[in-house]
Amino acid sequence: MKFLERRFPFIYLRKGHCLYSEMFTGVRFVIDTFTNYFKFKVTAITQATISRRYTWLYLGGAQRAACMEAPFAFCSPYFREKRDAKMLSEQTIATIKSTVPVLEVHGTTITKRFYQMMLEAHPELLNIFNHANQKQGRQQGALANAVYAAAQYIDRLEEILPVVRQISHKHRSLGIQPEHYPIVGKYLLAAIKDVLGEAATDEIIAAWTEAYGVIANVFIDVEAEMYKEAEQQQGGWSDFKSFVVQKKVKESDQITSFYLVPQDGQVLPAFEPGQYISLQAHIPGEPNTHIRQYSLSDAPGQPHYRISVKREDAMASRPAGKVSVYLHERVQEGDVLQVSAPAGDFILDRADRRPVVLISGGVGLTPMVSMLASLAASAPDRPITFVHAAANGDNHALRDEVEKRVGAHAQATAWWCYSRPTEQDRLAQAFHKEGRLDLAWLQSVIPERDAQYYFCGPEGFMQSVYGLLKEWNIPASDIHYEFFGPASAWEAEAQ
Repeated sequence: MKFLERRFPFIYLRKGHCLYSEMFTGVRFVIDTFTNYFKFKVTAITQATISRRYTWLYLGGAQRAACMEAPFAFCSPYFREKRDAKMLSEQTIATIKSTVPVLEVHGTTITKRFYQMMLEAHPELLNIFNHANQKQGRQQGALANAVYAAAQYIDRLEEILPVVRQISHKHRSLGIQPEHYPIVGKYLLAAIKDVLGEAATDEIIAAWTEAYGVIANVFIDVEAEMYKEAEQQQGGWSDFKSFVVQKKVKESDQITSFYLVPQDGQVLPAFEPGQYISLQAHIPGEPNTHIRQYSLSDAPGQPHYRISVKREDAMASRPAGKVSVYLHERVQEGDVLQVSAPAGDFILDRADRRPVVLISGGVGLTPMVSMLASLAASAPDRPITFVHAAANGDNHALRDEVEKRVGAHAQATAWWCYSRPTEQDRLAQAFHKEGRLDLAWLQSVIPERDAQYYFCGPEGFMQSVYGLLKEWNIPASDIHYEFFGPASAWEAEAQ
């Protein structure tokens, strides 16, 4: 850790500062880790907050901690990341940073070529990658954004750790393994060389080869811990497991719920409201398996997992969704599906006691319904505002369930916004706003601005809601969202 001593000769963690571990829980572990690494005593802890995701230790007195940048200190395995990043030579770091403007212009071209080359050489990886996202270019765009960010932050990778964790959750749910990383590295470097030609000098290729090894090790370490956690929790498993469709319920014209129970009869592991599972579909007549992520739409602690799936029919140049159509048309009660353990970092902060605002569009209400159900059961005094946007009542899923939970909660309200209400909707006065969400209306239905905001829905909807919240000057720390599929350019910028 001497490199950190050169960078931060001495740092004090004062009252209000804290020690933070994203991967390990338990006060004793964190105290021992910092004592061993930095040779200082943690003696004045005023508060400890522990969850399945993190441990905060709030310090009540001044403590000298050599080598750490206040106010946050990251525990293993991120120490390895800091060591590895600094092991890159100054010349390598400078070379990587010099490629940032090139990646900004040619990044998507490089990643398109990368996927083409890799999937031609390794067609077995088509069992993992989302074919629809490939055809629509979303996967290529997401990878281009990730490579660009890695180049920008190559000398301070700790700053993009939240994005690393988000991607790692998806990798774990898809079954990405350490042996996949050398394959990706080989064809990513080949694509850089192929697209840039002579501009990709031997020096640039050597620097990216070294840097990719560092970045791959970070992902491998983080994902190893995630696999371990998924497998070792009660009822847990690490790959895909057989689940039986116990019940299939039509929720609206487009959305159907599937109630899933373990085929082996074992207990279901807990999950955090907002998390998702991956479903591995073996569709008759298809040469490859297809994996899709679906948010869990019921409260934790049930004897089943519930997913509520929108049927994606063909529209204009967009083909029908193979997995969603398969689930709606062919999967019946009693059928067996392959399911991953719950994953994802878009989760409800249950420690924060401030009001909660849940905003959803279309099928994006699924994680919000899970959060609402959890809050209704565990936080009767916490104010909740539930806002949902749909085309009309025919497309509005789980309305009765939401209204029942809101009605049973003393401080919860629900609001419906229909963009194209039917005549029946009008006669029944089934909605509160016609058209699209706008800031003036949101301000009129949200009683307290100082709240935690969670939102989910189609990309255009999310971009709009994000813009409205920023216009209202909601702090970034209070804005949380989940997007289905790879991150787009605006989402990468927001992160």
